[in-house]
Formats: sequence, C-alpha cells, structure tokens
Amino acid sequence: MKEKQSETEKIQEKFSKIKQKIVVLSGKGGVGKSTVSTNLAVGLSLKSYKVGLLDVDLHGPNVPNMLGLKNTSPKITPEGIYPVEYSENLKVISIGFFAKDEDAIIWRGPLKHKAIQQFLTDTIWGELDFLIADCPPGTGDEILSIYHVLSKVDGAIIVATPQNVALADVKRSIRFCQETKIPIIGIVENMSGFVCPKCGTQIDIFKTNGARNLAKKYNIPFLGKIPIEPTLVQAEDEGKPYVKYYPESETAKAFFQIIENLENQLMK
Repeated sequence: MKEKQSETEKIQEKFSKIKQKIVVLSGKGGVGKSTVSTNLAVGLSLKSYKVGLLDVDLHGPNVPNMLGLKNTSPKITPEGIYPVEYSENLKVISIGFFAKDEDAIIWRGPLKHKAIQQFLTDTIWGELDFLIADCPPGTGDEILSIYHVLSKVDGAIIVATPQNVALADVKRSIRFCQETKIPIIGIVENMSGFVCPKCGTQIDIFKTNGARNLAKKYNIPFLGKIPIEPTLVQAEDEGKPYVKYYPESETAKAFFQIIENLENQLMK
C-alpha cells in the first residue's frame, strides 16, 4: 500500500506542473485524429505555449512520422525518459520511437495500461501549458488508462467527419466523456470540404455541418471545420506539419481558428 501511495504522489507531483491536460478522441479510425492532434500541438507551440504531445495510439503511432522525427529517439536516464524536443516549445513522446515500422506489437489490456502508465509517470515533461494526448480511436483501454493514471483530465476534443456513419460513432465518444465526467471542450469537423488546388474553390465532397449540428444537439461547443487540401497528405508524409509549413493555406487558417476557439473555451 505504501508503494502505491508513493506512486500516486509521484504522478500528482509530476502533473501539477502541467496546466491543461487534453485528450483528442474519435469514435472511429480514419477521421484524421492524429492530424488534428499534431497540428493543434504545433500551432499552440507557435503561439509560444509550452506544449507536450503524447502519442498514445499504441497500434498506429503516426505522430513521429508527421513531425519528421521517424529516426529520432528519446533520451532514457535513471531519472526517467526525456521526450524528443521538436522545437523549443514542443516536446513529443510516442511508442513509435521505440518500435520499428515492421514490428507487429501485440498489446493485451494489462500491457497497454503498463505502457501508458510508464509514458505518463516516467516521462520528464517539466512545466507545460498544454499536454495533448493523441488517443486511439474508440473508447477502450488506452483512454481509460490515461483517465485513471492522470486522475484528472481537463478536457476532451472530439474529432469527427461529416458523414452520418462517422457521427454515430462520435455519439459514443460523447457518452464516454459524460460517464467519466471528462469535460468536452468541443467538436472538430475534419475533412469538411475539398479545396481545389487550381482555383481555390471549396467543394463539399461529403456533406458538411454534420458535426456542427451534432454539437448543437448535445449543447457542446463547435470548435471549427477543417477542409481537405491535396498537399496535406504529402506534407504529412514528408514530416511537415501544415500549420508550420503552409500557414497561409485554408487548412492552416482553419487550424489557427480552432486554436483561438480552444483558447476562448478554456478561459470561460
């Protein structure tokens, strides 16, 4: 019992230095949750916030690739794990730093919890304004582990796409937050329209405003819509976060507007 109390005190002391602990959720895969997490983290760091980005998607850790950190490793010391420094204001930790692309890692529930617990307790973040946790899709063990280890999550951002099928999955994320009493900061509608690279016209390939309407139905803040641009996928493959390398693009402008809305929600 004494050892458990000591571990609890260690966690509380470590995370008392982090002002806002935010999880990024999605009800299903393929909605661009890691894209949103990465660009929000980079965008916040560009506004001089001290940010930590925690990639908790144990089955598909994409954050190192999206930041061009694929061949980078964190520093491991007897004191703990020092996250990779992407920039002066942004630190990153991911299971992707410890596994090769071809590795097939089979995670059982207890192993997932242990890995996440180690990331959270052993990583030396220092003082942060934001810790952004890129969670796996769904409402499984990983998110529950973060919730239990942190003891307190300051808020959740839910990522959706406009289709009805995707929105049905979002409802499960909403219910999860309600049951665990995690405040929902807001919903983001990703892949909301396509920006033509030749004329700049935005075309609604899928329907639009589905996430906005869902947010209104559940009385949840709507943070904004992010359009698709052809160069976005290429930029991610090259490890170039869109908000940093294409700040004048419509997609980057949408991200910065979402960040502004996020700031406003947190100040309420």
